[in-house]
Amino acid sequence: MSPRGRRPGGEDTRAAIVEAARGEFAARGYAGTSLRGIARAAEVDPRLVHHYFEGGKSALFAAVMAIPIDPATIIAGVVLGPPEGIGVRVVRTFLTVWDNPEVQPALVGLVRSALADEVLVSQLRDYVYRDLVGQIVAAHPHARTLSAAEQSLRAGLIATQMLGLVVGRYVVELPALAKAPVDTLVERIGPIIQAHLDR
Repeated sequence: MSPRGRRPGGEDTRAAIVEAARGEFAARGYAGTSLRGIARAAEVDPRLVHHYFEGGKSALFAAVMAIPIDPATIIAGVVLGPPEGIGVRVVRTFLTVWDNPEVQPALVGLVRSALADEVLVSQLRDYVYRDLVGQIVAAHPHARTLSAAEQSLRAGLIATQMLGLVVGRYVVELPALAKAPVDTLVERIGPIIQAHLDR
């Protein structure tokens, strides 16, 4: 007989955490899911969740969605440096990731799936707002002083700009946009992102 109690560590434990998280995200949405709740569903000590997913809920969501990158780590790199350059860094980093042929198919597949799945798009919306674009807004010295409603609006405007770029360049593949050099897109879109933060 196996002893009762919490599951020990190991690859099976990591898989159990991911599976429990999948169920929690589906049932409660991204915003309503907690790491403690995931640990309870997986029957593990909450410290094990942090052990396997140092990036917390964001890293765990990326694992559940099979995102081949850690978006939260990438965003953390984007917000370093002078605040007046965030817009350019956002667009350049975004395009560098999405233009990578090793990850692009998985990212495009995720967007296509989300657009066809109301539950998935809801989870992704909360994730993008809170842990990706929300972190960009929170890192900017002016934007983070604004009201919660205004911060949310600016995060939405930035997300809209970047989602439009994804759909146009990688999903629909509008010819001029799909073929445009990265520097051209950074030059055109970077200042728009920056304006949503500065003004």
